[in-house]
Amino acid sequence: MQNFRGTYVNKNRDAWVEINLANLEHNVLEIKKYLYENCKNSDKIPEIFAVIKADGYGHGSLMCAPTLLACGVSEFGVASVDEGIELRENKIEAPILVLGASPLWAFENAIKYDISVSIFNEEHIDVAHQLYKRLHKKLKVHIKLDTGMNRIGLEKENANEFIKKVLNSDFIDLKGVFTHFADVENKNLFKRQIDTFVGIVEPYREELRKINAKVHCLNSPGIFSYPCYAFDMVRMGIIMWGLSPYSFDSEENKKIKSMLPVMGLKARITNIHTLKKGDGISYGHIYIADEDRKAATIPLGYADGVARKLSGKIIAYLNGKEVPQIGRITMDQMMFDVTGVDCSKGDVVELIGENNKADNIDTWADKLDTINYELTCRLKMRLPRIYVR
Repeated sequence: MQNFRGTYVNKNRDAWVEINLANLEHNVLEIKKYLYENCKNSDKIPEIFAVIKADGYGHGSLMCAPTLLACGVSEFGVASVDEGIELRENKIEAPILVLGASPLWAFENAIKYDISVSIFNEEHIDVAHQLYKRLHKKLKVHIKLDTGMNRIGLEKENANEFIKKVLNSDFIDLKGVFTHFADVENKNLFKRQIDTFVGIVEPYREELRKINAKVHCLNSPGIFSYPCYAFDMVRMGIIMWGLSPYSFDSEENKKIKSMLPVMGLKARITNIHTLKKGDGISYGHIYIADEDRKAATIPLGYADGVARKLSGKIIAYLNGKEVPQIGRITMDQMMFDVTGVDCSKGDVVELIGENNKADNIDTWADKLDTINYELTCRLKMRLPRIYVR
């Protein structure tokens, strides 16, 4: 395993996250194919922008970026200037945009490392001007419009004046205009947001094209639900990792059936123990054996990102069999009922992966009433990542 600066790598574990780069490549090519089929009558096929913030949603941004570039991704999105700097220091030369709000004092480093920032207020323009006078370099920016997310962004009442001011400035390098949707599955909300966005950007489309500033708004669910609004670029996030951007029981999930999971979670058995009828296991003995049982322990727990609330709710794959997790998940270990399974110490238990048809990141998220994004990010806590093709 190669150790890139800024990436936590620990080889002395019998538990690991496995990242399948071939599946990542497959997913990006499927998205490109979908865009071509659905946008071929447009002026041009939209470029693909890969959101690799939070260390690639836990998949490892530095290791995944070369595969993404090889598949035709043109730009990267991150959450902070620091994340962008880490990519630059590891020889990633593609355009990078900080999607969130950057502190004003970070703008100078954004210029130094050739990173674009999101701007949406007058103070951003003022600081860009001051930096240009001092450094004689333009700050690269994308204007962020708030069309209803109500988090950050330029409000529509101020949008026209602000866009004109940036376009007419000689000290800002405008690279794009974008917005973010609160809920693509809510058709009424989406329509309000997209109508607001189109109403703001349409008068400037020609002027933006002349300076190659990209208009973009579609995130992962937007790509598959509303490709007619692809504009110049689409932002793929969770979908490229083979995970659903839709609610768990949504009909929209059928549209992404060709996607393959990129992340797996595996561990080796460290001990096999016989439980007698009536024996309990783990803290609190919430599981009591109803008859003689064989239990296998693996070195994986909630400190690794597997939620304690999943206790008794996980099904794993072991040597061709489905095995249920039993007892409380502890900080560093958990146990499975392997009764009737031919196994021994050192055998691999697959909690998440292509062999395990019973459970995946999406089913875990549903059991925890959360989203898959949160769980993939958790699994980077202290687990080594192994990259395979």
